[in-house]
Amino acid sequence: MLDFFRNIFGKKNNKPSVDSAVTAPLSDVQLKSIVTTTAQNRFEPTQFLVASGQSVGRQRELNEDSIFTFATVIAGNSSNPPLGLFIIADGMGGHQYGEIASNTAIRSISGYVMKKFHNSLFTIPTQPVDESLQEIIQAGIMEAQRAVLREAPGSGTTVTAALVLGQQLTIAHVGDSRAYLLYNHQRMEAITRDHSLVRRLEELGQITAAEAAVHPQRNVLYRAIGQGENLESDVTTTPFPIGGYLLICSDGLWGVVPDEEMLRIVYTTPNIQSACQELVAAANAAGGPDNISVILAQLIG
Repeated sequence: MLDFFRNIFGKKNNKPSVDSAVTAPLSDVQLKSIVTTTAQNRFEPTQFLVASGQSVGRQRELNEDSIFTFATVIAGNSSNPPLGLFIIADGMGGHQYGEIASNTAIRSISGYVMKKFHNSLFTIPTQPVDESLQEIIQAGIMEAQRAVLREAPGSGTTVTAALVLGQQLTIAHVGDSRAYLLYNHQRMEAITRDHSLVRRLEELGQITAAEAAVHPQRNVLYRAIGQGENLESDVTTTPFPIGGYLLICSDGLWGVVPDEEMLRIVYTTPNIQSACQELVAAANAAGGPDNISVILAQLIG
């Protein structure tokens, strides 16, 4: 009897029965085809592809880096632009509770930002966000400052946080983790400025870039979350590169892997998940002197 009903309902117009249907994740070739097609024809809905990678490194026993990634899209007849929040925090080595400081910072920032967008994403009727992205991310940084001073006094952490709404990318930055934009296989541009002693000396013309790379005080920061009552963060807004990438990383990656090599890895690896793992592997192959964290995001649509 079961076969009788399968013969009636399981096939229609000579198509395979439901029992023969197979589902599987998209392959690397299929993902690459989607991204390639996006450059030529509009892909709907517009959305973020996001991946991350992390390692304690080869010379550290404790991971003091923390990562946060969030991306969402609400699409239909009435759609919202995709929203993304990507954060890397690097707890300051040699300071007490560096790992607590970095984790406290990303939780404080992400919690603050998500509350701001909750009503615009999840309530009916939706309620628009009153503040600008710059105001929201700046306030999130200050929330992290207060939390780290309270929860891990004497510690410190870098923070590089990217808040993206549609194609508007806003970066808030303190310390020497970095954010880069990658363009079309050819160019990789740092859009953050290191708050380090050697970078300041380099900017003043007192040392060269080559000298800065090996300077004994290259890890000394003059600005970090949790260090001092007054904090000033750099906030930058720029268009998200369509067809390109946003890359955020701690100095455990950019400090040992040249920009040219990072660019090559991203554009020659089949997908962004593999690219993140290859970037981490490259940093470890170069000695892995520090914790390694990386986030890679792409906007398609």
